Amino acid sequence: MSLSATDLLSLILVSILWGATNPFLRKGAEGLERVKEQRSVRQFLSEARFLVSNWRYVIPFMLNQSGSVVFYLTLASAELSLAVPVCNSLALVFTTVTGKLLGEDIGGKGKRPHVLLEYLIYHIILINHLKWVSF
Repeated sequence: MSLSATDLLSLILVSILWGATNPFLRKGAEGLERVKEQRSVRQFLSEARFLVSNWRYVIPFMLNQSGSVVFYLTLASAELSLAVPVCNSLALVFTTVTGKLLGEDIGGKGKRPHVLLEYLIYHIILINHLKWVSF
């Protein structure tokens, strides 16, 4: 099975939709910790109501879920052993970049080895599967 240019672009789109929405989801969920109820079922329902009624959470959530739809559709033709690590690794990169652009503390020097490791793993897998890519 080969990975077409369309599949590759779709996987990059999925990574953007998953990764770039994560910081916005965090921002949209701010204040959730203030929702307090005595019973666990009421707590769950109150938290769900808080999130569903907050457009700052709903819009990034819908974009994030549209990435899942694109991922599912792309898996029909893309190599699974390439699609998953590509999407997850690039999503981490897009999460980090978007978070930084929004002013989030991304962890400084302590996080760099982790991001570098993800980047290296992604490229090792990509190089290994490059023979399957057809443009």
